[in-house]
Amino acid sequence: MAVSDPVADMLTKVRNASQAKHEKVDISNSKLKLQIVKIMKNEGFIKNFKKVTKDGATYLRVFLKYDDEHSPVIHGIKRISTPGRRVYSGYREMPRVYNGYGIVIVSTSAGVITGKKASEQLVGGELICSIW
Repeated sequence: MAVSDPVADMLTKVRNASQAKHEKVDISNSKLKLQIVKIMKNEGFIKNFKKVTKDGATYLRVFLKYDDEHSPVIHGIKRISTPGRRVYSGYREMPRVYNGYGIVIVSTSAGVITGKKASEQLVGGELICSIW
C-alpha cells in the first residue's frame, strides 16, 4: 500500500513505538527523514540512529530515549504541514512549542533546521512538525 504522506507515517511510527516503550523502530529511508532524525538526535529526543540495509532496502533504525522512570522523552509529535495543506512561516512569526521546551522543524532554503535556528538565520519556510 502506498503511503500518501511518508513523513507523517514516520512520525506516527516513532510516536507509537515511544508510547509502547520499544527500544528501537525501523523507518524507510529518505533525505528528508534523515534530516528530521538528525535534528531529533541533536535536540536530545532520541538516543541514536543508524542506516540498516535489509533485503536490498535501506532503513533508518531509530533508538528511542527514556528518562530514569522509563517514561518516553518524546511526549508528543505533531505533523503541521501536510500534502493537502502546506503551512509556511516567516522567521518573525516562527511558532514556539511549549514555551521553548519543544521544537518545530522547518524546511528552509538553508536546509531542514529547527525553528530557533531559522529565526537566528532570518529565514522562514515550511513547518514540517513539532516535537515536545
